Amino acid sequence: MARAGDVMEDPVSGARAVFRLTAAETNGELLRMDFTIPPHIPVSVEHVHPRMEERFEVLSGTFGFLIDGEEHVGVAGHRVTAPAGVRHNFWLVGEHPGEIRFEFRPALRAEEVFETLWTLMRAGKINRKTGAPNLLQGAVLLSEYRDEYVLARPPRPVQMALFGVLAPLGRLLGYRGRHEYPYPVGSSASAEAL
Repeated sequence: MARAGDVMEDPVSGARAVFRLTAAETNGELLRMDFTIPPHIPVSVEHVHPRMEERFEVLSGTFGFLIDGEEHVGVAGHRVTAPAGVRHNFWLVGEHPGEIRFEFRPALRAEEVFETLWTLMRAGKINRKTGAPNLLQGAVLLSEYRDEYVLARPPRPVQMALFGVLAPLGRLLGYRGRHEYPYPVGSSASAEAL
């Protein structure tokens, strides 16, 4: 479990995430994280948080946002909110790194989602071109975290049916829905083998 100040890094891309406030520290009300994102890496696909509001604040660089079909661009100081249930996406614009702050209200298990994805990324189990795990690992994750994260497409009933079949198969083949990030010694979380 992360604490404020814990850092996750991807040595290949140079991406970095810093926990600022965690669910445990806010009684589940808020998760706040800052991300440093290098150019030319996939960041996100259009998605929905069924039960969480996501707020973005651009700290540096330029980011594009798609919120409920409306696209716009923001620079340092720009803030935008994706209410719960609204499809959205964001991406880095241009050739320079950017920094962005995320807030999730309520936090639910968003912290676990990020720790799991970054652990898989560090282990080379995320496709560097798409930013996604393989189909079976993805099905297990989307099944595990269905209250936190849903793809914008295909429609949710189709996803539920598809992942209802693929997730058990993925688990049977050894894919897990939760991975603890290998924080450095002395940090709040312990390393867990993949």
